Amino acid sequence: MCAEGARGEKMILPFPVKNKTVPFTFVGTFSPGSRPSGGTTAMLGTIEAGFPSPAEEELADTLSLDEMLIQNREASFLLRVTGDSMTGAGILPNDMVIVDRGQTPKSGDIVIAEVDGQWTMKYLRKRGDSVTLVPANPKYGPIKPKDELKIAGVVTAVVRKYK
Repeated sequence: MCAEGARGEKMILPFPVKNKTVPFTFVGTFSPGSRPSGGTTAMLGTIEAGFPSPAEEELADTLSLDEMLIQNREASFLLRVTGDSMTGAGILPNDMVIVDRGQTPKSGDIVIAEVDGQWTMKYLRKRGDSVTLVPANPKYGPIKPKDELKIAGVVTAVVRKYK
């Protein structure tokens, strides 16, 4: 196993594959001057998530995650997710959701709601005059408000940090 040297040279680590050791090489290094300015992140191109394909790195564009994920900055906020009632929608514990309180909630939207004094995040389902909050996990049942339902906003994005 090789480690990255002080001068930023490539690093090779063994990567076990079915009783074999395959060298794994980090091909890029970071230098502070290589990041675009203005709070943007470099968009280097696309990556195949199916079968591996040959690819070359080239600067395709720069991207502001705020501009990409937040449509209405003044009306948006972040919440950290606890619980597992929305895992079927790809929203996991410790994810952060971006909520836009300026959007009008529609049936099928994921909403942040206060239902009978308790806060939750669920799919909003409207059928005629009936409103139900529906989880994305079969362990939980739908919620029908008994006294009051307040929608605080519509979830517009999920942010997940792996490391």
